[in-house]
Amino acid sequence: MPWDNVLAVGLLLGLVGLAILIVLWPGDKHGRRLLERWGVPDPDAGEVMVAVRYLKRRRLWYPWLFLALPPILGDTTVSSILAALLLGGLIAELLAQRASRGPRREAVLARRTLLDVVPAWALVLSGLASAGAIVHLALTARWTLLAIAAGTTVVCWAITLLAVRRPPTGEARVDLALRQRSARVAIGLGIAGCSAIGWPEGTLGSLLAVVAGLAAFLAVTAPLKRQPAAA
Repeated sequence: MPWDNVLAVGLLLGLVGLAILIVLWPGDKHGRRLLERWGVPDPDAGEVMVAVRYLKRRRLWYPWLFLALPPILGDTTVSSILAALLLGGLIAELLAQRASRGPRREAVLARRTLLDVVPAWALVLSGLASAGAIVHLALTARWTLLAIAAGTTVVCWAITLLAVRRPPTGEARVDLALRQRSARVAIGLGIAGCSAIGWPEGTLGSLLAVVAGLAAFLAVTAPLKRQPAAA
């Protein structure tokens, strides 16, 4: 492709990405809604600010990943959307590993554990979905899809473990809510993704696997009524 065409395409994609970023850019309303969904009623201004920063770290990457991944993956299907969500979440969690510069309450200095942010039943569902997909793809010799399912599992668990170990920030209830949101969404995406990737035949069994994966995703990422008082 001539250089002038390359530059034109790059400029067009850049403008599209910028437009998407402007639409997705979060404000106080988005931060407040996020906290209330994850069990933090009546958040104050400082808590909303932490949530908005959390959203910005993720949404900054989504438009560019949505634009870049379809040509790399060779399609514009759900796989590209799933990949963009997972990679955006992974980048955000990696960046969040830096210690917060703001003040931290003593209550949030206790190290969180995996079961603090993801319930045991969700971890079991994740293991079953990943193992089932990998075994089925191995038995049917679909090696490329097997690698994708394994990679999806690795990225989802990496996001989850990074969410557990990242430095605490903000009030205790907000810190826990945002960790839970990151980890549970990652686990839910992993379950849904492996359920779809693992049974690609287009049969009734494949449809049931996808429906089961979506149901598990909705259950894992269901809103929380309130954070535990001990948080």
